[in-house]
Amino acid sequence: MADAAAAAAAIAPAGRVSESVGGGRRLNLRMRRSKKPRARDSSRRGTAMASSASEEGPGRREKRVVVVIGGGVGGSLVAKSLQSCADVVLIDPKEYFEIPWASLRAMVEPSVAERSVIDHGDYFTSGQIVCAAAVDIRDGEVLTADGSRFPFDYLVIATGHKDLVPRSRSERLIQYKAECDKIKSANSILIVGGGPTGVELAGEISVDFPDKKVTLVHRGSRLLEFIGPKASQKTLDWLTSRRVEVILEQSVDLTTVSDGTYQTSAGETLEADCHFLCTGKPIGSSWLRETILKDSLDNRGRLMVDEQLRVKGHKNVFAIGDITDIPELKQGYLAQRHAEVTVKNLKLLMTGGRESKMATYKPGSAIALVSLGRKEAVAQFPLITVIGCVPGRIKSGDLFVGKTRKQLGLNPQSSP
Repeated sequence: MADAAAAAAAIAPAGRVSESVGGGRRLNLRMRRSKKPRARDSSRRGTAMASSASEEGPGRREKRVVVVIGGGVGGSLVAKSLQSCADVVLIDPKEYFEIPWASLRAMVEPSVAERSVIDHGDYFTSGQIVCAAAVDIRDGEVLTADGSRFPFDYLVIATGHKDLVPRSRSERLIQYKAECDKIKSANSILIVGGGPTGVELAGEISVDFPDKKVTLVHRGSRLLEFIGPKASQKTLDWLTSRRVEVILEQSVDLTTVSDGTYQTSAGETLEADCHFLCTGKPIGSSWLRETILKDSLDNRGRLMVDEQLRVKGHKNVFAIGDITDIPELKQGYLAQRHAEVTVKNLKLLMTGGRESKMATYKPGSAIALVSLGRKEAVAQFPLITVIGCVPGRIKSGDLFVGKTRKQLGLNPQSSP
C-alpha cells in the first residue's frame, strides 16, 4: 500500500486545458539568499558563481554549480534538495511551481490554487531563480532567451511537457477564477479529450455542479487508454451514472465552432455554452534539437538516459521526468522518484564519490490513480483495479497538496 500512497500523486495529467495564456513580459532575474530576495544582474551572476572557489578561501571545498532547467514536479525538488550543498540555478519561464494533480480541482474551487501554486522563492531560498526560457546548451553553459549565459558543473533537465501558462503566480490565480466563473455561468459544457485530464475535469464538474450538462468527446475507442481496459470501463460507467454523456471514437473540430454549435468527425452536432480542450501536450524538448544534446534524443523527442539518469553520452548532464525515455507511465510521483535518485547521485559526485557507488533507477510499475470528484477515484494496481471511495481516500480529498508542500519544506496547510 506504500506504493499506492505514493501513486496518489500519480496523475499529473499529461494533458492541457485550453484556457491558458502565455506571459509576454520582459524576462528578469531574481537572486534569493534569504527570505528577502535581492536582485542581481544575470550575466554577472553567472560568471560569479563559476568563480566561487576563490571567495571560499584555501582548504575549503569549492561548491559546484548545478543548473536545473524546468521548475515542475522534478526540477523543483532537485533545486530545493541541493540548495544547501551546491550553487544552484533554477531556470524556468514562470515564477512558480504548480502542483499539477490539483489543477483540475482548482478550476471548480479556485481557492485550492492558493496552496497548489507556489512561488519558486518560497521553497528555494538559497539559490538563483532565472525567469526565462532556456534556448541552447553548449559545452558547460546554458543560454537563455534574454541572452544570459549560465555556466555549470552539472546540469539537470526537467522540462516535461510544453504548457502555455501565465508567467506570475497572481496571473495564474486570476486564470483559475476566470475558468471557474466560466463553468458556473454555463448550462452545458463540452470536454474534448478522454485521457486523465478530461476524465478528471468531467468528474470535478459533475460532482460540484450536478445540474450542468457535461459532454465528453474522445477520439479513442476507450477512456484512459494509458491504463488497462478494466479501469477504462469502470470509469465510463461512473461518468455515465453522473449523467456525463461520453462519445467515443470521434473528434471535434474547434475551428468551426459557431454560436455554441460543434461538429464531430462523424457529422454529429453538439450544443454547448463553452468547451475545454484536454488533449495531450507536446514534450518540452524541441529546443534541444539544436543543442549539444541533439544526438541524445530518441525518435519521439525524449532524452535517452542510463540507469543513473544521466543523459547518454554526457556524464555531467541528468534528465528527469516526462522528458526521459524510461519505459514507464509518465506520472508526477515517478518524476519525484527521478529527482530523489538524481539528488543522491549529484551529492555523491560533488563530494568526490566514485561513480560505481551511484544510485540506480528502476522503472516504476503500472500504478495509476485518477480522481473522480472529491471522494472517489479509479485506481489501477499491478494485480487489481478498483473504483470508488477506497481509492478516493488515497488521492481525491486533499489531492496530496499538503504532502507535496511538506516535501518542499512548506507548511502543508497555509498559503501566502
